[in-house]
Amino acid sequence: MPNSRPAGLPAPGHFTYGVATASYQVEGAIGADGRTPSIWDTFTQRPGAIRDGSDGSVACDSYHRLDEDLALVADLGVDHYRFSLAWPRILPGGTRAAGVEERGLDYYDRLVDGLLERGVAPMPTLYHWDLPQVLEDAGGWLARDTGRHLAELAEVVHARLGDRVGMWATLNEPYCSAYLGYAAGIHAPGRRLGTGAHAAAHHLLLGHAWAAQALRDAGADDVGIVLNLAPIWSERPEADAVADGVDAIRNRVWLGPLTDGAYDDGLLAIAPELTDPALVQDGDLAAIAGSAEWIGINYYNPERPDLAREGDPTDGVPVYPGVERLVLRPRGPLTDIGWEVDAQGMTQVLVDTHERTGLPVLVCENGAAYHDTLAEGRVDDAARVDYLRDHVAAVEKARAAGADVRGYVAWTLLDNFEWAEGYTQTFGIVHVDRSTRARTRKASFHWYAEYLRQRRDARSSEES
Repeated sequence: MPNSRPAGLPAPGHFTYGVATASYQVEGAIGADGRTPSIWDTFTQRPGAIRDGSDGSVACDSYHRLDEDLALVADLGVDHYRFSLAWPRILPGGTRAAGVEERGLDYYDRLVDGLLERGVAPMPTLYHWDLPQVLEDAGGWLARDTGRHLAELAEVVHARLGDRVGMWATLNEPYCSAYLGYAAGIHAPGRRLGTGAHAAAHHLLLGHAWAAQALRDAGADDVGIVLNLAPIWSERPEADAVADGVDAIRNRVWLGPLTDGAYDDGLLAIAPELTDPALVQDGDLAAIAGSAEWIGINYYNPERPDLAREGDPTDGVPVYPGVERLVLRPRGPLTDIGWEVDAQGMTQVLVDTHERTGLPVLVCENGAAYHDTLAEGRVDDAARVDYLRDHVAAVEKARAAGADVRGYVAWTLLDNFEWAEGYTQTFGIVHVDRSTRARTRKASFHWYAEYLRQRRDARSSEES
């Protein structure tokens, strides 16, 4: 392994490309080498929780097909590979005191070394939703201690991988963890607490801050957090109040503490739980402020909030608790999962986030779910190619507008377990046969690889 500093956040003016996966969605092998159940292992066994009744017990079997998947990453020609670390694989008891599973760390050792041998920089995320079930039994993200245990995970992982990893993300999409998992109950752990989920949001932010500090104390640089921010486009002036509530829960609950060390008044008006000194304790917001060197953005679609009209449901949208009489009205075209396609939203959220935070920004996920057909060994996913082309162009527009955007990461490498949708939605640029797990590169894989080749050739010409 090289002795130089591992590749971290791209320098100002530089731009890199990558592709991403997440542990529970691709690894499988949920009982292998000491791994214990996660909240998703538990949640998938709940009748009706997953659209097709499936689970991640095998998924893409990446745990046993590591070399095959590393070859795909290398052939794609990306600079970075973003992946997540399965907490119950490394700390099967949830905490360091309960024991470290070296076989789990061995897997990520092989993954990191395999990437570096192929000229690809690793970009790990500490937490992409697979909380050990034992910690959920102790309160999950409703308990402050869970954030402390995330910091322990950070210390353990850095001790093994830190000499070869230059850029770290703490959390992936804490909005989903808090509000889909604890407010609406449509993601693990499946709790329907409404506004009680604001406690989970605060503890996730604390966990990020403590884990980031643990990484820095161990010698890490370039620690960030990945948020699924969205532009909020009010449908009409009468909907401005509900739109502000959506923006508060989707965007400002994260950006306010990270940037200003405060929850703003508009948020507190719909989330009074965050004024409770037993929850938001002295020093919490100061610890969160300035705790990220960069912001990752996962962009898929804008949100179009409207005030409920006659005939609409008037009890709000569960994933935005406390925002009353809210209705969301996406416009076409839509992807197969029902998300609006609008690349202009990508440009806006990148520019807005850079201006709001003053931090470098990376696109850490962007992709589309479309129904694919494997025919004669080919998948012609033209709609996904168009989506990726338009959104990569939208990133360039944001950079031209002055946003300090330093990377783009496509979601996702493989058709995988898509959370509550099971295997009914495919985002991958590689098709995975559900029976044999055979991999087939789609047209979108070939488009992205050729796009990256052209970028490398252009850069080489400029430097020569």
